[in-house]
Amino acid sequence: MRRDWRLFVPKTATVLRQGYRAADFRADLIAGLTVSIVALPLSMALAIASGTTPDRGLVTAVVAGFLISLLGGSRFQIGGPTGAFVVVVYGVIANHGYDGLLMATLMAGAILILAGLSGLGTFIKYIPDPVTTGFTAGIAVIIFTSQVKDFLGLTVDKVPADFLPKLAALWGGRASVDPPTVILAAACLTLILVLRRWAPKVPGFLAATIAGAVFVALAHPPIETIGSRFGGVPSSLPAPSLAFWSLAKARAVAPSAFTIALLAGVESLLSAVVADQMTGRRHRSGVELIAQGVANIASALFGGLPATGAIARTATNIRAGARSPVAGMAHAVFLLLFMLLAARLMRFVPLAALAAILMVVAFNMAELHRFSALLRASNGERAVLLATFALTVLVDLTLAIEVGMVLAAFVFMHRMARLAEVRHGEGPIALNGMEGDEREPYAPNFGLPDDVAVITFRGALFFGSASLVKDALEDVAGRKRCYILRLEQTPMIDPTGAFALADLLRRTLADGEVILCGASRQILRDLLRTIGAPLLRRTRLAVDFDEAKRLATADQGQPTPAWR
Repeated sequence: MRRDWRLFVPKTATVLRQGYRAADFRADLIAGLTVSIVALPLSMALAIASGTTPDRGLVTAVVAGFLISLLGGSRFQIGGPTGAFVVVVYGVIANHGYDGLLMATLMAGAILILAGLSGLGTFIKYIPDPVTTGFTAGIAVIIFTSQVKDFLGLTVDKVPADFLPKLAALWGGRASVDPPTVILAAACLTLILVLRRWAPKVPGFLAATIAGAVFVALAHPPIETIGSRFGGVPSSLPAPSLAFWSLAKARAVAPSAFTIALLAGVESLLSAVVADQMTGRRHRSGVELIAQGVANIASALFGGLPATGAIARTATNIRAGARSPVAGMAHAVFLLLFMLLAARLMRFVPLAALAAILMVVAFNMAELHRFSALLRASNGERAVLLATFALTVLVDLTLAIEVGMVLAAFVFMHRMARLAEVRHGEGPIALNGMEGDEREPYAPNFGLPDDVAVITFRGALFFGSASLVKDALEDVAGRKRCYILRLEQTPMIDPTGAFALADLLRRTLADGEVILCGASRQILRDLLRTIGAPLLRRTRLAVDFDEAKRLATADQGQPTPAWR
């Protein structure tokens, strides 16, 4: 099948080809400025939470944010550092150093480009909601607890990356709570929540950051700031470099690179879908993943963090009146101007204010309404949710996603197997483990003679339901002259199901004639590939059940080959 390469054209090119007016540019500039005001404190806070310096977050938002908008497949996507990466980034830096993180980010970018070119973006939508909700809520818990130290002003030398040791370290430092820091952090948190409730158009994150910085600059309280911990923020972008390149390090961080690529792909496409729902437009997943890959490679070269589409910032962009990807590029340019012009002022920003911001971000990430709704779902979904959540918090995000996907696959296969059934005549003779069901007496045989058996298969015939096929003759009394195997309600068959059906065909053909009824072309092709033409040529084909009944009651003729 030929690929439609128009799906790989960036939205920027589409917008320019359709016509871009001065009014559009003005609207995009206003939206870009609005988003940059939200992104400025958030980018610094996420970088600090990830275990690095605040300027790394700003570099990421500038470089990756510009490229994601320029090359991406969504008109309104805003890219930059996000909370989803905090856990992975912190762990990679702790285990492999910052060079290891740059290597993993570069590799993740290459993986995303390959995923976009190969069309793998369509498979990301198959990640079930309990998995994404579970690891997102787990990340939220980790982010929230990681900010307790700065929110309370604790004097803990080093907070461990692992969750339980982290709690132990925070509890051990409880005697060092600093009242001025707590008061400032609580005031910033209150300001954010009040503005969100009573003045939602006012950027609460920026207001809290500015208020905290002004208080520190005027009152000089003994509170830790960006300047006291990191020495301030550089007023320019670093030069691109590949000094971190190392094959040995690439092998060491490969699992983390795949995790970063998966998170970037999932979150960017989720963000694009949210933008589509808000605007009625459609994104291009292939070119979006390619843009994410290019942006992450560039971010690594400039010393930045992993980046992806940010749902909250993208929604802010749309609500601010954005009309094209130019708004996202403008947001990156405004952030660069803030770095160039206000870097010296950023040293006054108190870490307690950034901790308050991240606690709000973590609470929003947790999506408690969705989490509680999934807790009320079936046992399978609940198990996937809780396993993914617990493993994210207590062990490792990579393992959590792997285990969550495997558990979700087993839950799905179990459900599909339970939906499969086999019927004899007009009454069921076998159900695949459905609770409360029992075998029923035979119903009339569709008015057919007693020497004709009708066996109906419903549901997918795969390895989970293959035992039903093998037992299909268990309750058929005596040998029959003709067997009608109805496959109209069988949407798919895998090799295990095909082999089980082949065994059934051999057993029934030994007694008499077999008519395959209502099998789709895809089912027939799968059977041909799996069990071969010689066995199938011994059967007869019927398009529907009426034809099958006519064949069964007519004089026996030669098998009807319909496999050509």
